[in-house]
Amino acid sequence: MKPLLLHPVNWIDYSFVDSGDGKKLERFGHLLFIRPEPQALWSPRLSHKEWEKSSGSFLSSSNPLNKDTAGKWSLKKDVPLKWEMKYDNIRFFATPTPFRHLGFFPDQSPHWLWTSKKIKSFIKLQDNNYSPKVLNLFGYSGLASLHAASNGASVTHIDASKKAINFAFENRDLSSFQHLPIKFITDDAIKFVKREIRRENKYDGIILDPPKYGRGPNGEIWDFFNDLPILLKLITQILTPEPIFIILNSYAIRSSHLALHFALYETMRNFSGKVESGELSIVEDQKNPRQINTAIFARWEQ
Repeated sequence: MKPLLLHPVNWIDYSFVDSGDGKKLERFGHLLFIRPEPQALWSPRLSHKEWEKSSGSFLSSSNPLNKDTAGKWSLKKDVPLKWEMKYDNIRFFATPTPFRHLGFFPDQSPHWLWTSKKIKSFIKLQDNNYSPKVLNLFGYSGLASLHAASNGASVTHIDASKKAINFAFENRDLSSFQHLPIKFITDDAIKFVKREIRRENKYDGIILDPPKYGRGPNGEIWDFFNDLPILLKLITQILTPEPIFIILNSYAIRSSHLALHFALYETMRNFSGKVESGELSIVEDQKNPRQINTAIFARWEQ
């Protein structure tokens, strides 16, 4: 079982510029930002002068217990609250968030492209113009949902945060995708899936990008290692008899892709198909580029 190593491709508005000394320098649209990167155990290749061109840096908390989750941005005065970016056929906003990212994850784009191919291939085999139903749990700012819908899927987008759902609405409107079949719902993932089971609603594809820890809209607690096994047992009950795909992605957990691989393998053992797994990474935009792991994933396909 050889792991896949996927990285962003075909980006114009994003690039991984340089890294070193525990930091990474990235370009988001026309702006450069510095973020912590503990995996950068080497020295930067670009000069200090080049790094000083950044529009801001994320400063991690000095508390060792909160270092990986807390901190704040130090931004230059001319940095806008948000600015427009584009990838493939979708438009969206970038904005510095309290969670050290910029409101989206460019390393997820290989999943978007893979999903769109599965959707298009499925539609070609249909005689009745049926749009495959895709459920995006923990959908955040909506880029995976927008990309899937723009390629022919009917998407149900779930996130526990009203702020995230509003962000997804903004990205939908910026892309002029108001006409596409996307439902945006603020809900707890497990509670939503349980209701879908009772309603006997079925999906052809499911996207899962759960956080390590989280809270639902009514204070529900999400713990990755406790709750993901529960969720995986439930989702098989909302799949169509011949589903197309499932993507399971995870950031910031102390595990390897093997854990996700076999969790998904066991989940889908009663369906014909295959599971593959590996890592997402970003690759420096320079000669002899270095790579940094960003997430682990497993995905199943028919």
